[in-house]
Amino acid sequence: MTLGLLDGRPIPRTDLDRRLAALRGGPRSTALPQPGSPEDRQLTRWVAQVLLTEALCEAVAAERNLPVDAEAPVRLDQQVAVELGSITAAAYEGSAAVRAVYEWVTADVEPSKAERAHNRTMTARPPSVVWHLAFPDGKCEAAPESLPLTLAEALRKAPRGEEVTVGLWTATLLFERTTTHEGTTIDEASRRVAFTRWLDAERAARLTLVEGLEHPGDPAQPDNHHRH
Repeated sequence: MTLGLLDGRPIPRTDLDRRLAALRGGPRSTALPQPGSPEDRQLTRWVAQVLLTEALCEAVAAERNLPVDAEAPVRLDQQVAVELGSITAAAYEGSAAVRAVYEWVTADVEPSKAERAHNRTMTARPPSVVWHLAFPDGKCEAAPESLPLTLAEALRKAPRGEEVTVGLWTATLLFERTTTHEGTTIDEASRRVAFTRWLDAERAARLTLVEGLEHPGDPAQPDNHHRH
């Protein structure tokens, strides 16, 4: 089966099946939609778009001889992820090729001083708390409000480093940190805008989607219920 076409060449679906299996076997599997449901099919479409974005950027990196370091995945600030969009943000976090192409595309973006000052004012936010958690199959960072309410409450009450089990969840709160947000610079915001525009154009020119793995926001596909 095919994930999609890149420059007319089929990309096998193998990586999609592997990525979905990892999600369903991961620490937040209970938060995923019921297999076979419309929401599950939308999740499959979303993951497919992430993989296609990664494949596209891998091709560009190879064509441009860009240095792609075998570095660990990164974690984006929530605001940055929103600006990039969930699909691009996930691809950026997980793929060194996407990050290398981002640096190449945005290297010459240079906004004015007035734009920088305005953006810094508009993007300032209050501090936020991030928890560093350990699950039976690995560690991750998460905002307390992103966790199930009962689990978050139990972790708050337990001593740091003590394993807590609530229902199907088992987790340990290792430590927490407070992150301050003074506002991203317009340099960074402009680079993200430039990259998303470039990426949209490249996707349109080089990727062909297949039936069943359309973009989750495509109004023509049957599981998109956000019609107006």
